Amino acid sequence: MSEFKPDSQLSRNLFLRRESKIPHLSYDKELRFYDAVTNGDIEKLKQIMVPLDSSQLGHLSNHPLRNQQYHLIITIALITRFCIEGGMDEETAYTLSDVNIQKVDYCTSVKELNTLHHEIVFDYAHRMKKINSENNLSPTVVQCIDYIYGHLHETISIEELAKHTHRNATYLCGIFKKEMHLTIGHFIREKRIEAAENMLRYSDYSSVDISNYLAFNSHSHFISVFKKQTGLTPREYRNRYFRKNWK
Repeated sequence: MSEFKPDSQLSRNLFLRRESKIPHLSYDKELRFYDAVTNGDIEKLKQIMVPLDSSQLGHLSNHPLRNQQYHLIITIALITRFCIEGGMDEETAYTLSDVNIQKVDYCTSVKELNTLHHEIVFDYAHRMKKINSENNLSPTVVQCIDYIYGHLHETISIEELAKHTHRNATYLCGIFKKEMHLTIGHFIREKRIEAAENMLRYSDYSSVDISNYLAFNSHSHFISVFKKQTGLTPREYRNRYFRKNWK
């Protein structure tokens, strides 16, 4: 077996890419992409995001599926570090990275990977947009939001939130709407539906079980609120988005 010579291989690959006039994505463009994710700049991200099958991303494997899997894993690893620098909690960031890399491993087609690539990148961007906006929120509203996230599976009353934040209920409702541009009740419903979407995508819990877990008044009420927010019934949503290979 011939000895592997990295310098020789490097020279050969550089020559081939120059001859083919296919340069790698510039470092500056890469940084602009990761900055857009970190800043939660959704519109900019739509304009500059490079698809996984772009020749600018380089050739990591002769197998098309593995080539894109490698690129997506690298993207996830780098986004995770940039998001931590941007203010995302380390444990959340690393756990999210683990979950997403496992999803990459389950993909069995290039089409699936492209869909997952888009979902993961924009999920990080939306999370960072929320984190960046919360950095400008008052401590009272941040406390309120944290409580809501921790109690989505329970009935949440304004009185409980007021007690938790040590604020008058009227004052709390007013400052929350002023800073979040929606009422506390509306915010709670939005976050419950977002949680329901994830459960419909990545678990086999029934619509009734999800409704009960997220403390909706009834299954019919859950269906009504879910359709109003997503445009689909829970069954339609699962049929469209459920990943059968993601355990």
